Amino acid sequence: MAVLPVSVIVVSRHRPEALLRCITALRQQDHPQVELIVVADPEAARIAGDALRAEGLAAKVTAFDEANISAARNLGLLQAAGAVVAFIDDDAVAEPSWLSRLTAPFGDAAVVAATGFVRGRNGISYQWRACEVDALAQDHPFEADAVTLRAGTAQRAVKTQGTNCAFRRDALLQIGGFDAALRFFLDEADVNLRLAPLGLTAVVPDAQVHHGYLASARRRPDRVPLDLFEIAASTAVFLRRHAPDCDLDAARQRLWQEQGDRVAAHRRAGRLTAAEAQALMQGLQLGWTEGLARPVAALGRLAPTEPPPFLVLPGTGPRAGLVIAGRSWHRARLLTRARQAVASGRIVTVFCLSPGFRRHQHIFCPEGYWLQTGGQFGQSVRSGPKLRLMPFSQRIRDEMNRIFQFRPIN
Repeated sequence: MAVLPVSVIVVSRHRPEALLRCITALRQQDHPQVELIVVADPEAARIAGDALRAEGLAAKVTAFDEANISAARNLGLLQAAGAVVAFIDDDAVAEPSWLSRLTAPFGDAAVVAATGFVRGRNGISYQWRACEVDALAQDHPFEADAVTLRAGTAQRAVKTQGTNCAFRRDALLQIGGFDAALRFFLDEADVNLRLAPLGLTAVVPDAQVHHGYLASARRRPDRVPLDLFEIAASTAVFLRRHAPDCDLDAARQRLWQEQGDRVAAHRRAGRLTAAEAQALMQGLQLGWTEGLARPVAALGRLAPTEPPPFLVLPGTGPRAGLVIAGRSWHRARLLTRARQAVASGRIVTVFCLSPGFRRHQHIFCPEGYWLQTGGQFGQSVRSGPKLRLMPFSQRIRDEMNRIFQFRPIN
């Protein structure tokens, strides 16, 4: 089966370090026909462009200085020349096999969208798996242990995760791309419902990214919200488009309950003051009022003209992997070896374990290698045993067996 060329679009705003780390992981993709499209604030666009040029790499970089991820994604879509367009957030990193696995289902002409699984901040636990969304913006999780193709309707469809999704380019253009009235919330859910009548959506569990939830203008690093305005505004817009006959007052009460519970939990934990909690709920009210007044326009086909030619990102494609393992007191030596192996073109995973029972963390480092730390007897998979009493060599083999399905290790 022919490999479809893929355009990967990364939207970034005021997080140049995270953007560069995301790009470093994308350069290690085993998919051989990738073009990289970056839409970022002017400073981050300049930094990313300079870094790519310094490495002799070609990419399409567009400066965009507006807090509207839907509009930014549409700008990226206008640049995309691949048959498939994939999206990942700047605070996420992709496993080397991510893009090949996520886009493989598009070999079936009936597939118009795909989504994968997302691991959270510790790099091990799942943050997001399989889910559907309905016209009232309510989620409905379901089990998917293998690649699953599902049909949807304009009232209920598979929900693609914004940091791990792909679409057939022509289909996404046909429905008008992303709705700029949804500036960051429910933007993918809206696309899912509008796109569902055109074909199937694939859920690909082994197409995985790691998502860290970095700080932004709307949340702190600990995921405490700083602003609920756009959540309310986008919810009102979404409901007016997809459920125009619904009871808006009942929907507003449900939103108030959900967000009020969220704010109250942070308040109880001491992460918000009473004044901050009150300001958040006031912002929710203002956003709802704005969303009821925001225009909900009909979305026609996007981009009637041809995009710029496909710009291949050099260096992607299958490559060898390497595992480096050792004790925490050898960390400096292990990481030096890791950097050297990355420079030689390897996909590198480092296990640096200390004595004891500390929980494991698994991260992708800016230098381009994966690093797992924790105690030799500590917990890695959070649903597994808290203590794992075994020799060092056996522990390394077990952890290698856990990750080898996502990246090359030998």
